[in-house]
Amino acid sequence: MAMTTANNSSEADRNERSVTEPKQVKVWDIAVRVFHWSLVTSFAIAWLSADEWDKLHDIAGYIVAGLVGFRLIWGFIGSKHARFTDFVYNPVSVFNYLKDTIYHKAKRYIGHNPVGGAMIIALLLSLVTITASGIAMTSNMFWGIEWVEEVHEISANLTLVLIGLHIAGVIFSSFSHSENLVKAMITGRKRDLSDQDK
Repeated sequence: MAMTTANNSSEADRNERSVTEPKQVKVWDIAVRVFHWSLVTSFAIAWLSADEWDKLHDIAGYIVAGLVGFRLIWGFIGSKHARFTDFVYNPVSVFNYLKDTIYHKAKRYIGHNPVGGAMIIALLLSLVTITASGIAMTSNMFWGIEWVEEVHEISANLTLVLIGLHIAGVIFSSFSHSENLVKAMITGRKRDLSDQDK
């Protein structure tokens, strides 16, 4: 009798959890997640070592270049939500999403929303500029050329601004849609769209 009661109790607990816990779906594949956190680490190391440790700075910069190269390829051949076709929107959609955000009417997306997609493209472009100018600075052709160094420095500072905006957007969207987007980039899973009002 005690065994039957325990079984009924555990089954009731499972049923209660299935009602209260929203359905989770896989969004970010392992490649996107490893890329994301590796890029965060490598960029931070490159930034912090810029004036003090040239060799470490160069190594971190080459890693960033390799990661960006991978992400550009993965944007065409990766899983559904990793592809550019899933999160690159026209400027009108980006503007309308921003407007809806101001009025707290922004729609929830499983992948990147239009503003998030635009931010990813902006970050990738700025990182391409940083790494290209950084590599150029080590070549004989551009060694000691002032404008190349300025491009490198300006693009690095611009990237810091974009990172700040990106973090602010993640925090705002997390609160706005009651969803931990940092956790989603760790686990790869998000709440299903069918549960978006929960």
